[in-house]
Amino acid sequence: MKNAWNTACSGILIGLCKAVGLLPYWFLYGVCVPCIYFLIYKVAGYRTGVVRENLRNAFLEKSEAGRRDIERRFYKQLSELFIDTIDLTSISKRQIIKRFQYRNAAEVEAASKDRGWICAMAHYGSWEYTINYSLFTEHRVGAVYHYLHSPVFERFYRYLRSRFGSEPIPTTEVIREVLKSKRPGEKPLTLALIADQTPKPHTIDHWFRFLNQPTAFFMGTGKIARKFGMPIYFLDIRKLKKGFYTGQFELLYDGKEELDEHQIVERYVRRLEKMIRERPELWLWSHRRWKHKPKKNA
Repeated sequence: MKNAWNTACSGILIGLCKAVGLLPYWFLYGVCVPCIYFLIYKVAGYRTGVVRENLRNAFLEKSEAGRRDIERRFYKQLSELFIDTIDLTSISKRQIIKRFQYRNAAEVEAASKDRGWICAMAHYGSWEYTINYSLFTEHRVGAVYHYLHSPVFERFYRYLRSRFGSEPIPTTEVIREVLKSKRPGEKPLTLALIADQTPKPHTIDHWFRFLNQPTAFFMGTGKIARKFGMPIYFLDIRKLKKGFYTGQFELLYDGKEELDEHQIVERYVRRLEKMIRERPELWLWSHRRWKHKPKKNA
């Protein structure tokens, strides 16, 4: 009974989002976005304490006014993300290709024709739009994610991320899927990993200096790349205007260099920080990124 209820609720949610997504661009981004911005920032103050603490620690060199300016721009971006996500339930293939364009997809495809690789991403720009990469490749595209506690939103996001052929892969099943892709006759696997998430405390064995603070990262990206000889490409995202982005792949690791996982992840950390500093409002500052701290002797 509970399963049926959750299925019905996720179906209703998808249906409502589809109806909203059919509204014209000018209305969604010119009317709805300012309304969402006003509600979540000016009225509700959604996680403003977390955002301000994160910005203060990350940008010690900036004035209070400078950080507050980034804060306002971040909440405008967050408001657009709500619309981007809703829009994904109904957007067409033609439109999603316009919304997120890859500058060098053909080059990467030629370099990895018969070989799986990892796309190292972040909570930056409109990252859900990148599910359209499956339209540019003959590989299987696996969108790696953590199970959501809510069955309704679990179904909702699985629907979103599989609309154009990508396969949502829970973190617990990544190794199995990589091994499966190595079997004769199987397509190579491209793994899309949002690698800037916070690992569980008991798994942390290394701290990186990131945005002026000791920061823990998932080491799985480096471990999988080394174990299976998979190149890693960083996805550099640029925003053109509301709802429109481009992505450029940059090789971080070729799958052959003699590096350990810490050195591989270090490259990702440095490249991510550079991208964030260029346009800080596009990163997800409301995430409790630094909730874990190293011990004094770490």
